[in-house]
Amino acid sequence: MPIVSASTGLHETLALLTSQLHPDADHKEDLVFLKDVFSERSLGYLMKIHDKLKQYEKQNPTPVLHSASCLAEDLAEELQSGPLDEDERELLLLLSTPHLKAVLSAHDTVAQKNFDPVLPPLPDDLDDDLEEESVKIVRLVKNKEPLGATIRRDEASGAVIVARIMRGGAADRSGLVHVGDELREVNGNLITHKRPDEISQILSQSQGSITLKIIPAVVEDDKLKESRVYLRALFDYTPFEDKATPCQEAGLPFKRGDILQVVSQEDATWWQAKRVGDCNLRAALIPSTQFQERRLRYRMKMGSLPTPTYDRAEREDCDRDGAVNGKDIASLRRSFRLRKDHQSSSSEPHTPDANHADFLIYEEVTQYLLRPGERPRLIVLIGALGARITELKQKVIAENPRRYGLAVPHTTRARKSHEREGVEYHFITKAAFEADIHNGKFIEYGEYKDNLYGTSLESIHRILDQNKVCLVDVQPEALKTLRTAEFKPYVIFVQPHICSSQRKQLSSSSSLSLGITEDDLLEMKQSAEQIDKCYGHWVDYVLVKEDPVSALAELQVLLERVQMEPQWVPASWVRS
Repeated sequence: MPIVSASTGLHETLALLTSQLHPDADHKEDLVFLKDVFSERSLGYLMKIHDKLKQYEKQNPTPVLHSASCLAEDLAEELQSGPLDEDERELLLLLSTPHLKAVLSAHDTVAQKNFDPVLPPLPDDLDDDLEEESVKIVRLVKNKEPLGATIRRDEASGAVIVARIMRGGAADRSGLVHVGDELREVNGNLITHKRPDEISQILSQSQGSITLKIIPAVVEDDKLKESRVYLRALFDYTPFEDKATPCQEAGLPFKRGDILQVVSQEDATWWQAKRVGDCNLRAALIPSTQFQERRLRYRMKMGSLPTPTYDRAEREDCDRDGAVNGKDIASLRRSFRLRKDHQSSSSEPHTPDANHADFLIYEEVTQYLLRPGERPRLIVLIGALGARITELKQKVIAENPRRYGLAVPHTTRARKSHEREGVEYHFITKAAFEADIHNGKFIEYGEYKDNLYGTSLESIHRILDQNKVCLVDVQPEALKTLRTAEFKPYVIFVQPHICSSQRKQLSSSSSLSLGITEDDLLEMKQSAEQIDKCYGHWVDYVLVKEDPVSALAELQVLLERVQMEPQWVPASWVRS
């Protein structure tokens, strides 16, 4: 074994140790594993960095000066006082860049060893009325972030009480402030007679060190436990427009489709949550399901929310824009009418009952990755007018027929000479078709030119049982049937790309481009908006079809990702 002295670097020591690892019969696997770990290039780089830092530390370097920023400012002023040649102008520009100023400022901080904030001295005396009470002086250091706590006025005593501590905020990180603590002073200023919103403003505007005089709450051990509940938001929320929020600055704005991690549900009205993917570690407030549902029901009762986005009447409007599978009717969405097994009678009201309305608030989700041996996830495509989904779907299947399959639709029309049973369609009699309708075998069906067309559950199962990815093109209404743990569908909303240049082209041209009129573009736009309004909360991905080639490439990448990478799905799909 080579002798290692105190002066031997860590990187050199690691190399010597690795060279002495000779696997024997008894410990072969362990030694091979250890040798592989020690031979990792990244570990070697870390050891080299460590040795360089230790060598630099031994040199004990001292800064040449402690005010590089001032020197740079003086030089810039000197350069500006007279005419400049090209090099001087370049130097002046360099000294004015914010990045260099930041580097010089950091240099001065290190050189002056001015790392910690200067804290004010502790108060020497306490108020007379606090002699009998346990008083705690808390000093917090925060940057431009909120303090991470909300306050309220106790109705009985009038005291200012800490209502909640936001997880990950400055107050939470300190561990010194707790829910129920009474707040008496902020930075030496008595706040007992100020309104809560005035106190919140003082706290939010304070920078650096904040000194709080607190009477601790009489509580047992802190029983806060961080939950790991993940929710998909089904509505947009802007806290600055919400008058009910206890603190607008503490609210979490989010959009429909955002994934939220709820870290605390202790408050039945306002939960604490973070947006998944945000770098901000501080939790913020979101309305709880119960509170949001309660106030939506109240708005409906008062008439300020007369027609929610999930009302039956609007869903039926959405239904009238769709089409079932099949080459014959792919371009005829506007004339197609989807039948319903359970149609409402004319006497049935279309205004939802406020006591039974199904509000769209949150959906509990979890990450799901397809396991070996499982059937592929169903791919469901819904589209607005002009999306031409059938063409896109068939190109995917044509390029890789072994991996992708199409749920073959049923029809009652006569088979044409070039068509094959079970390839273009399943051809059945009208009596058999109606019997299948009665037995609930179709996810959707419709009539076109006195012929029935429909997509059956059996045709989907047939493709999935072959371990192929099944692509179905359905009306959005069918999602209520397909969105189950059995299929675990991934829903893609295909929209045609409608830009202002298309409108200008049509308005400035006497001839119509490709037979598309201004009214067609408007109808396509309205169709996309209506589907998004009614069914957007079920959509996993929006594919804007700018052109067939790029749309096909984007869809192929997406299909690979769905089967190979974890995706957020309803938690009920995994539990069941």
